[in-house]
Amino acid sequence: MEVRRKRWSFLQLFVAAALASRSAPAAGEEWSKGSATFYGGSDASGTMGGACGYGNLYWTAYGTSTAALSSALFNDGAACGQCYKVKCDHESEQPQWCLTPVDKSVTVTATNLCPPNHALSGDGGGWCNPPRAHFDMAQPSWLQIGVYKAGIIPILYQRVACEKEGGVRFTMGGFESFELVLISNVGGSGSVKAAWVKGSRTERMPMSRNWGANWQSLAALAGHALTFGVTSTGGQTLVFQNVVPAWWRFGQAFTSSLQFSY
Repeated sequence: MEVRRKRWSFLQLFVAAALASRSAPAAGEEWSKGSATFYGGSDASGTMGGACGYGNLYWTAYGTSTAALSSALFNDGAACGQCYKVKCDHESEQPQWCLTPVDKSVTVTATNLCPPNHALSGDGGGWCNPPRAHFDMAQPSWLQIGVYKAGIIPILYQRVACEKEGGVRFTMGGFESFELVLISNVGGSGSVKAAWVKGSRTERMPMSRNWGANWQSLAALAGHALTFGVTSTGGQTLVFQNVVPAWWRFGQAFTSSLQFSY
């Protein structure tokens, strides 16, 4: 059965951000306990879009190995792009809902928010309520570790490095003097801590997170070739020199030749 199907709004995102109470564990930490449900259908078509802003996950190379995180892990969008190894907890009180082998795991990328439902208790359907660590996984990934009939399973999870093909991608959104740049396909730690932009005729200017993986600038940069500096949450900074040519238009995407190490 499909336990949750996500449709979020900017209001939900704002409320959930205010409720976020802790960050995800850093890559390399020990396994942590949590729970997992699934959504999106057998082809994961219902997972498209989402609170990180990645859009069509097939086209942006995230595929069906994705998850919506509870607000305690989502961290107001700072977790967008992070990768997690997830496995069913065979030592829990409900091991019958775990598929074998015991060490079977899947790696998923955070692409969405699983909003809290305070009308339900955390052990009675409010799976994404703070302070629960919960993954609402794309159904194809969830079915690799859990029994379909269960609907929800106990899991163990840990942050891992993201291995991405190709370079970091910059998608130009916004209008007129407002640039809303989606930074995606980020390897290494997977998520972005800070960013700046420099036009061909401007100085370097800091950007701020608008929502999810979208970073904004209020400069008038039409007609400029754009250079971006991106710092990952792992602390690595890369400079993408003139990655966006001067002839760019809103709606276009440009892929760099650089990628964060992992």
